[in-house]
Amino acid sequence: MIKTALSIAGSDPSGGAGIQADIKTFQAHQVFGMSVITGVSVQNTQKVFDIQKIKPRIVHDQITCLFDDININAIKIGMIPGIPVLEAIVSALENYDLPHVVYDPVIMSSSGYSFLDYDSLKEMKNKLFPFVSILTPNIHEAEILTGKKINSLKQMKDAARIIKGFGLETIVVKGGHMGTGEAVDIFYNGTDMIELKSPRVKTGNNHGTGCTFSSAIAANLALGRDFYNSIKRAKTYISKALEKSLNIGKGSGPVCHF
Repeated sequence: MIKTALSIAGSDPSGGAGIQADIKTFQAHQVFGMSVITGVSVQNTQKVFDIQKIKPRIVHDQITCLFDDININAIKIGMIPGIPVLEAIVSALENYDLPHVVYDPVIMSSSGYSFLDYDSLKEMKNKLFPFVSILTPNIHEAEILTGKKINSLKQMKDAARIIKGFGLETIVVKGGHMGTGEAVDIFYNGTDMIELKSPRVKTGNNHGTGCTFSSAIAANLALGRDFYNSIKRAKTYISKALEKSLNIGKGSGPVCHF
């Protein structure tokens, strides 16, 4: 029987990020994808212009109607536009025996659009983190979560330890923004601290890398793989997606999901 994965995230009309990227990634892994939309963005390959938040009740009811009907094997959470939507997600999830949850804490777009304010970050740590199996912050997001600058591999590892202290099972601090010769991510589960390395792909078309990576982890979890191998396979997948990235639009084009 086919495995299933649910994306709880925002919509990107350009198709490169958000739920559109998640569904494509699930499909590429032969996992049946579903989506709960938290917000509708106005964006293209150049920037995010605006966000229309979905009413919290609608977000809540999208989640509950799926769980009441379908066996969900993994969850990926992406953009959460504010505290009311966050609380609606938590209110819905706490009613169910959940599969593994991967959270890509989309705090700010690469073009500088802020999705969460300071109060929302506090609520995220206190209310959502207890449900999260794997957190996948990039360096900038890890800096915001820890309040510390990250300029080295050692500081990435220090950040992983701090974030693990928020009560999460496993952390992957993504080093794609570090600018070193290799793309190095840090895997940390409280016991093992592992450097996941891959050659850095030189491309200006990298829209949707974070969404794609986290949804690839969720897809692998849905297929029954353990945390470490799900993350390792997702890293291989995103590297290939970057190698085949698409020159679409006037800005940063999307990675290729197929």
